[in-house]
Amino acid sequence: MTDELIIRAAKSRDVDQIWDIIHKVIKSGDSYAFAPDSSKEKMLAYWMAEKMYTYVAEYQKSIVGTFFITDNQPGLGSHVANAGYMVHPNLRGLGLGKKLGQFSIKEAKRLGYHALQFNFVVKSNITAISLWKSLDFQIVGEIPNAYQHQQSGLTNVYVLYREL
Repeated sequence: MTDELIIRAAKSRDVDQIWDIIHKVIKSGDSYAFAPDSSKEKMLAYWMAEKMYTYVAEYQKSIVGTFFITDNQPGLGSHVANAGYMVHPNLRGLGLGKKLGQFSIKEAKRLGYHALQFNFVVKSNITAISLWKSLDFQIVGEIPNAYQHQQSGLTNVYVLYREL
């Protein structure tokens, strides 16, 4: 599947498929800070905001994943990128996240960023942490009880960082 994957800039025609992925990912309340009942309008306004470089992964004309790249901070911190990634839950474990990660590292560098920083990776999200470590990200900080995990209660989050 990953050999036939097309990663491209998101277009307005993609929003319904992007929403389908976002909705399915956030409703579990175990990996993203977005409220599980966030509206389509609110989430798409965030994910597709003008300040974001938003991408989709397409397989056989269906969107199977999405991510964005944006400045981690304004002004003097804008040389460091932040990003968010989602893969359709039915397609996890097939290497799509790694493909998105690899592509985004190259793309962030092409866009002129010097590093990628993830500010809020839920500590119990072992799959994501393992993925990012395999792509040379380091845990550079831990914030206690920062996430209200829907099943486990207050959970720590990591800050991950990688130079480009």
